[in-house]
Amino acid sequence: MSLTHELIQWSHEQKCEKAVEALGQNGFTAVYCRSSQEAHDYIIKEAANAQSIGFGGSRTVVDLEVQAKLREQGKEILDHGTPGLSGEEKMATMRRQLTCDLFLAGTNAVTLNGWLVNIDGNGNRVAALTFGPKKVIVVAGRNKLVDGNLQAAIDRIKNYASPANARRLNLNTPCAKTGFCSNCNSPDRICRITTVIDRKSKTMDFRVLIVNEDLGL
Repeated sequence: MSLTHELIQWSHEQKCEKAVEALGQNGFTAVYCRSSQEAHDYIIKEAANAQSIGFGGSRTVVDLEVQAKLREQGKEILDHGTPGLSGEEKMATMRRQLTCDLFLAGTNAVTLNGWLVNIDGNGNRVAALTFGPKKVIVVAGRNKLVDGNLQAAIDRIKNYASPANARRLNLNTPCAKTGFCSNCNSPDRICRITTVIDRKSKTMDFRVLIVNEDLGL
């Protein structure tokens, strides 16, 4: 490892640990993971007593490759992105995610003062993050960390995550074509519901894994 790479890793580590500390002060169970493998192993361990596991449509969680292993263990997988589901089946799955034993999701941004900031199109993901599941585990790569205020987090989402996600989903929005937010009124617009979770809910077991790797969008 070159000195340059070593210093870059050190810098990322300091930001990750600062976010973990802030999240802990805000009531979350926050864990620093040095790698995606550590995050993978943590999730598998925490899922041991869960029978139903919801997936919130996160590229970050997909990158961790936990779903296949959980399915092999006999878990009921609630993934509304499963190919072949009808519209009604997708809606039914999203509703069941609200009461699952374990909900796995990413987040669009994490501020260094320990806030989780998200923007949804349907609201199913942010609904499950705020109430319902017995346990929630949010995974965030270092690329999701925002050294700034709420507006900086929203800017990250609208200027980077949302255009990329709109393109991933083959949506007919201006940002899917240009890569830039135009605050559109397209029927396919995915920036519809903005949430800020600045403290852990009183009733939920809420874990946040901060991973020292770039994950998701």
